[in-house]
Amino acid sequence: MAKFELKLPKMGESVAEATVTNWLKNVGDTIEADEAVLEIATDKVDSEVPSEVDGVLVEILFNTDDVVQVGQTLAIIETEGEATATQTTEASDNEMTAPPAKTVEAVEATVTAAKESTAAVTSSEGRFYSPLVKNMASEEGIAQDELDAIAGTGKDGRVTKNDMLDYISNRGAAPADQPKTVIEAKNPVAAKAAPAKPKAPVSVNGGDEIIEMTRMGKLIAHHMVESVQTSAHVQSFIEADVTNIWNWRKKVKDAFMKREGENLTFTPIFMEAVAKALKDFPMMNIALDGDTIIKRKNINLGMAAALPDGNLIVPVIKNADQLNLVGMTKAVNDLAGRARENKLKPDDIQGGTYTVTNVGTFGSIMGTPIINQPQVGILALGAIRKVPAVIETPDGDFIGIRYKMFLSHSYDHRVVNGALGGQFVKAVADYLENWDSKRDI
Repeated sequence: MAKFELKLPKMGESVAEATVTNWLKNVGDTIEADEAVLEIATDKVDSEVPSEVDGVLVEILFNTDDVVQVGQTLAIIETEGEATATQTTEASDNEMTAPPAKTVEAVEATVTAAKESTAAVTSSEGRFYSPLVKNMASEEGIAQDELDAIAGTGKDGRVTKNDMLDYISNRGAAPADQPKTVIEAKNPVAAKAAPAKPKAPVSVNGGDEIIEMTRMGKLIAHHMVESVQTSAHVQSFIEADVTNIWNWRKKVKDAFMKREGENLTFTPIFMEAVAKALKDFPMMNIALDGDTIIKRKNINLGMAAALPDGNLIVPVIKNADQLNLVGMTKAVNDLAGRARENKLKPDDIQGGTYTVTNVGTFGSIMGTPIINQPQVGILALGAIRKVPAVIETPDGDFIGIRYKMFLSHSYDHRVVNGALGGQFVKAVADYLENWDSKRDI
């Protein structure tokens, strides 16, 4: 018998950790290669971790809600034979210099060391705390007594990352059943901080339904509040005449579907215009880190998409300015389709430099979207409407029927002034209005 260490795989650029959300297998269960063993979650994407070998699950090293670093061992799988495929390959590559294969005792010692290095910390009362929770408490100056008083929503009352985020965001407002002076005595840092405005109590009657927010819902709520508290949001609005685009798409969409096997929607057309405008105004394609401005080299467009459960996710079209309309269409349809099927990978939502959201999908003519941090701008596309409009011609002005839409641009006024914010959204509108109705694809 040999033992195989199932590790948390690399899940994409800048993804360093994940939270264990559910174990699909229990100790003693038989596992086949490529069979999912557990479910994990990053900030927005849920994924499964499959086994690389056939065997029996003999040990689980992390509990639900624990945070695991990429490369850490999640579980031990006992396999048939003297060694796993990975161990055999390594042995053949290093047969002249490699030491003898690890014994079972050596592997068990390694596992024990891994447990000790990632072990959760407990309070004097034996309460379980993950390393992430302890680090957050340390960074926020939360004393052990105060940490022990936090109500946990995890298994067996464990304090999770979301519990800490909720507590930190509401810190300073004393719970209804605990005088504020007690909190201040436990935490001198909180005593010096300005008191927060207490929340109004929420009354619940017998006919009300209480629904627990999903994990993703809590994360989105936290990110939205954090963004509003971080950026000075300002909006600019402009109306664009997209009659040429409407008529052109109507003319070519059937041939496009027959040739490419893809549905040509308005979204890739809008994305192309945004990518061109970002090349014209590169200071909209930036990020703000404290007092430092990071000018992004690549134009990676985030595309807000709805999930089956009603939440939103923002997959990213990488190097959008380098795609032609066919490539943009395929990228948009692929990401939107996998978002609806919950098949996005962690790397699919990383690296965005500017975000576009289509509020017109739900019938809204305009919106004031919240910036996706640490970006400095987000564009909302309103519904396309058939409206009467003044048409200017060399022979005079006429009233005609046109297809129009509103573009709503939210931007961070700390680094983007009104001139830049307005010029950028005007450039997007100009690209849309000047669409070549004879364009080939």
